[in-house]
Amino acid sequence: MRHPRRAIRSITVSALAAMFALIPAASAFACGGLVTPNGTVNLLRTTTLAAYHRGVEHYVTQFSFAGADATEVGSIVPLPGVPTDVIKGGDWTLQRLIIETELKRNDGLLLQAAALSSAEDATVLFETQIDALDITVLEGGSVAVGNWAREHGFFLPPDAPEVLEFYASRSPIFMAVRFNVERADDQGVQEAQGTPVHVVIPTPNPWVPLRILGLGRKAGEIVQADVYLLTDRRPATLPVAQRSNGDLSQPGIVQELSEPASASLMTDLRSDRGMKWMPNSGMWLTHLRINTPAEELTHDLAIDASGYDQPDPIAAGFVVPLPDPGVQPIVWATLATGVLLVLVGAAARRRVMSTQAI
Repeated sequence: MRHPRRAIRSITVSALAAMFALIPAASAFACGGLVTPNGTVNLLRTTTLAAYHRGVEHYVTQFSFAGADATEVGSIVPLPGVPTDVIKGGDWTLQRLIIETELKRNDGLLLQAAALSSAEDATVLFETQIDALDITVLEGGSVAVGNWAREHGFFLPPDAPEVLEFYASRSPIFMAVRFNVERADDQGVQEAQGTPVHVVIPTPNPWVPLRILGLGRKAGEIVQADVYLLTDRRPATLPVAQRSNGDLSQPGIVQELSEPASASLMTDLRSDRGMKWMPNSGMWLTHLRINTPAEELTHDLAIDASGYDQPDPIAAGFVVPLPDPGVQPIVWATLATGVLLVLVGAAARRRVMSTQAI
């Protein structure tokens, strides 16, 4: 007799496969920040999961490289901290999240960086292979990481120095991912077939890199992405997402869903590869849709999962930290200017009052 739980899982996986086959091509998985020797690689819609539980971020994304003529292509992904593990992601985690939200929607319808960053060589923290992907985790400033990328055959678009410095000033950790077409052929990987990657990162403040999605794109080119958050509490984000009006062409960062994760979703996700860390219940599911021109995507997504509703403006990229790590960062340059004006005004008033008193 077939075990009931196995039968249910088999039915679930079959349903996932059937539903995923119906998802439009625009939802195909890829990773942002594509850096390639030529323009023949298509960067499609990006889907990621940023789950945060007990001080550890589980960042799951899927890499697909379509239409590549070169033997190797790849991308660079900024990370908020040093990973403790980079493993192959589950077979259906991202697809299951898409199904969860799609069903509900249907139901409800300069190289100035050289002076700022160290030009020393980037440090390779570790390397691994996942199917046809060669993954290298690097530590270094923007110049060091850019030099490493060029030396290893990556083509960096003109905006790469500025974008790399944007990230290196906040976290010097990057993950370089190369798709080896020759090895993919040996393994029978078909074009555009995605490989999920699960990155485990201890960090006090989770964030999702968004600006990297616009790397190398034209100013008016639309960047589209789906971001799923799983947190112990209802999260606060910076920027604050707009509420969905049901129009899929609605621009900006749009909140499509924010609610307690269902028991069925939690069960399905826990049964996938690498997802045993999840609790049995009690997590909050948020679905954000990114639909914005590349020129407006100048920030990341900061997440406060603590329940205090205070996402970090530095994590969002709205604030540049001071180069001295021993000095607390000035949160807003405009705020500092405002404080200075207030102090000058107060001094002027004291002089006037002193003169009147005399």
